[in-house]
Amino acid sequence: MRFIDSNVFLHALLIPRRKLTVEEQRVKDESKGIVKRIEEGEKVATTTAHLSEIVNIIETGLGLQKSLGFLIWVITRDNLLIYPTTIEDYESAMTIAKENNVSANDALAYLYMKKQGLTEIYSFDKHFNHLKDITKLQSTQ
Repeated sequence: MRFIDSNVFLHALLIPRRKLTVEEQRVKDESKGIVKRIEEGEKVATTTAHLSEIVNIIETGLGLQKSLGFLIWVITRDNLLIYPTTIEDYESAMTIAKENNVSANDALAYLYMKKQGLTEIYSFDKHFNHLKDITKLQSTQ
């Protein structure tokens, strides 16, 4: 199982308001490929914090119904595990965030990966390059 960062879903689902650069289009296409693999049954995990981030951004960009539709899709997936997060998790993540110069949610993802023995993450976030013991995947490898 791999962890999936919120940005993968956002790149795959949001509709750009301008023409994408070649690199941006590559990221969007790779993200769509990863989501397709999840639809086909690949097992992935994320946290409630990341899920909340995705749902809120989809609502802003695509509207409430699309956001709720995505949430229903996630909830009904047997192969998408959602780890519940607590304030204590964020307290632990803050140390990781400060020591590695990453955001609180990136540190939270790393914390859960370590807790669950996950070593690979689907993400296009450069901050994961700062974290040791994990491999950032940017494609459907």
